Amino acid sequence: MTVEKLPVVGVMGSGQEPHEQKAQLLGRWLAGEGVHLLTGGGRGVMTAVSRAFSEVEGRRGRVIGVLPGAEGAERSKTGYPNPWVEIPIYTHLVFSGKQGGDMLSRNHINVLSSDVVIALTGSAGTSSEVALALSYGRPVVCYLDTRDQIPDLADEVPVCGELDGIAKFVRSRLRTGPE
Repeated sequence: MTVEKLPVVGVMGSGQEPHEQKAQLLGRWLAGEGVHLLTGGGRGVMTAVSRAFSEVEGRRGRVIGVLPGAEGAERSKTGYPNPWVEIPIYTHLVFSGKQGGDMLSRNHINVLSSDVVIALTGSAGTSSEVALALSYGRPVVCYLDTRDQIPDLADEVPVCGELDGIAKFVRSRLRTGPE
């Protein structure tokens, strides 16, 4: 049996706000590209993009969620994984948000496990994932209307407000589909 290795595209963004329009467009497009979707497995953008991806019939990829650890006997934090995560990866890593760059944050796994990182609007946690992508040399692009939708966004990170620009960036890094 031959197993096809699919690229992994990490989508990062707000854990509170779903940013539905961009997340849905992105999730559906990624599902049609023959990739796995990786998120932090929680609410907000993570839920919206995962739901849109999983609803595409005939997709080849799966929804992967890298989940934060929880204090005590819980397997993961409340609200994790969201219902559309198909492959949950449970971790002991409890830090997030402003502590997203700390070694006890799952953000390192999110970035290192992704062949390409796409960031939507978010706050400190999203900002740390973009910074980690830069430091680890992962291709990263932001799907934003304006740069200020992610705090402290480095100048070298490209920003595209339209899905076509995101598609061109991702395909050029993964070498899939038409340019």
